[in-house]
Amino acid sequence: MFAIIQAAGWPIYLLLIASVIALTLIIERSLSLRRHRIVPRNLLDEVIRVYQAGKIRQEVIDQLAVNSPLGKVLAAGLRNVNAPRDVMKESIEEAGSAVAHELERFLTTLGTIASLAPLMGLFGTVVGMIEIFGSQNASGANPAQLAHGISVALYNTGFGLLIAMPALIFYRHFRALVDSLVVDMEQQAVKFVDVVHSARK
Repeated sequence: MFAIIQAAGWPIYLLLIASVIALTLIIERSLSLRRHRIVPRNLLDEVIRVYQAGKIRQEVIDQLAVNSPLGKVLAAGLRNVNAPRDVMKESIEEAGSAVAHELERFLTTLGTIASLAPLMGLFGTVVGMIEIFGSQNASGANPAQLAHGISVALYNTGFGLLIAMPALIFYRHFRALVDSLVVDMEQQAVKFVDVVHSARK
């Protein structure tokens, strides 16, 4: 492996840094965006039971807010449970926007790496081509320099694509997952508003 890195020249180190960052973000987002962590299965039913039992206290709301992202959205509704429907919905929407922003954390960086990695590989290719042309002199080409320039060009191109493909796949997967989780939270929040304000008019 170290021999390949040496053969690929100094541009490969930029790609190695990008690959480490991408892998770290993929692992972090995979752990953070688990559905049961974002939208606990029975949380809405528990919140409805607490509301119907009239046990809405500040400590209950604070505990709900730190429970999960869905809990943060429902806690905003509980804080405004006595307010008109429009006010309650608006507070839930504001909390939902903040939660959605948190769920999208680091996705821009992952998407940037997916877009940038092929360009970084192309940069390595250009460096390799410069070395190839630099190996030319009046007496002909230096075979060792020529081989090194070709290896720099090809290894960087290949490694750039190797980083970009999984980064792009995971970026699109996480984007779709966040959209799905946000829709799920919106639906549960609407159900809670309907329970509080009887039924939708």
